[in-house]
Amino acid sequence: MKNNEIPYKIYLDEQEIPKQWYNVRADMKKKPAPLLNPGTLEPMTAQDLAPVFCDELVKQELDDTTAYIDIPQEIQDYYKTYRPSPVMRAYRLEEKLQTPAKIYYKFEGNNTSGSHKLNSAIAQAYYAKKQGLKGVTTETGAGQWGTALSMACAYLGLDCDVYMVKVSYEQKPFRREVMRTYGAKVTPSPSMTTEVGKKILAEHPGTTGSLGCAISEAVEAAVTREGYRYVLGSVLNQVLLHQSIIGLEAKAALDKYGVVPDIIIGCAGGGSNLGGLISPFMGEMLRGERDYRIIAVEPASCPSLTRGKYVYDFCDTGMVTPLAKMYTLGSGFIPSANHAGGLRYHGMSPVISELFHQGLLEACSVEQTAVFEAAELFAREEGILPAPESAHAIRVAMDEALRCKETGEEKTILFGLTGTGYFDMLAYEKFNNGVMSDYIPTDADLEEGLAGIPNIPQNQ
Repeated sequence: MKNNEIPYKIYLDEQEIPKQWYNVRADMKKKPAPLLNPGTLEPMTAQDLAPVFCDELVKQELDDTTAYIDIPQEIQDYYKTYRPSPVMRAYRLEEKLQTPAKIYYKFEGNNTSGSHKLNSAIAQAYYAKKQGLKGVTTETGAGQWGTALSMACAYLGLDCDVYMVKVSYEQKPFRREVMRTYGAKVTPSPSMTTEVGKKILAEHPGTTGSLGCAISEAVEAAVTREGYRYVLGSVLNQVLLHQSIIGLEAKAALDKYGVVPDIIIGCAGGGSNLGGLISPFMGEMLRGERDYRIIAVEPASCPSLTRGKYVYDFCDTGMVTPLAKMYTLGSGFIPSANHAGGLRYHGMSPVISELFHQGLLEACSVEQTAVFEAAELFAREEGILPAPESAHAIRVAMDEALRCKETGEEKTILFGLTGTGYFDMLAYEKFNNGVMSDYIPTDADLEEGLAGIPNIPQNQ
């Protein structure tokens, strides 16, 4: 411990685990634009969404006025099996960097799924079970979400069908086998098991897939079978709501020691981890109570915030989902086969997109070799092997700490460590062998995806 200031690990007591989720939309003066029915271009209603999502989740998706929503007791009880998760002080990393900055991270990898995804998986599975459904379908990128959902479904006795992005299915066979161990059926996407999968393969033969492709297949698999609904691990309002427990715990833990972060950093793919981490801090900003610098970090190979357009677009490659107003690279954009599968999504959460559009957070993109350099340094100093997704936030946290070293500023930095990287050893092997490459799409590469964005009047 450094100067006997603050413990390496800051825990809440079990009884201090939040009993309500926080809905940041309630404090947004300008709300995120509504989902649109692609047929009528009218806002989606509960009746429109009911065939796809569970009834209670539809209510949460559409509710932008209720600030706090009670967490059902059954979900609270499940949370207690792995929560609260710690806020860690990165003393060794600070010393290694010789920075005056104070670095904290919220560690969400202390459960079998290895990531923050379980926070929403158990909630969505619970509402499906409560509704009397037989099972759920979903997509997964790197596999954390699919693993979390398979765990939740096993716990509640539900079928779980997972469409896993093909490149991750091939790169991460052990993550796939964890899902199967928990009873999930795992299919590489795009596949020949759905009509939309066949269409995508016909148009993009040999494609390594994307989250957009997998979403299309999972939605089709849900709506074509009685007793099934689709669940999503990121992007949607309901998911950011469930993930708010990350930020609520982090803030409560830091408040115990009077710690106020100056900079809050999260990796950003669809927005679930970032939205969850920043929610209570952003709420303070929206209410005019305090100011923070918030940074979203995305891969340079899939730069939706930093190089995308803020328009209505489909959430999936097969164009079977509602239209969402978000920063997007186009639903037809297929990112390169980088090793941060959970960040390989063409769009960004409508909530995150609107906050970014209002200038309430900033965004940057980083290349994967720089990300893995940060990941290995972090692992050696802090003893935790981070997921490639999480390492995007580590990279920028380290950059900000080094900037403090140059300026002499004693900033306090908080970042989200979303999960562990023990199923990502192929990526670490490529980095260690010096064969990992960086890929930044050209403007021409991006234009191909952007050209496919539907022509929707943007005053909708």
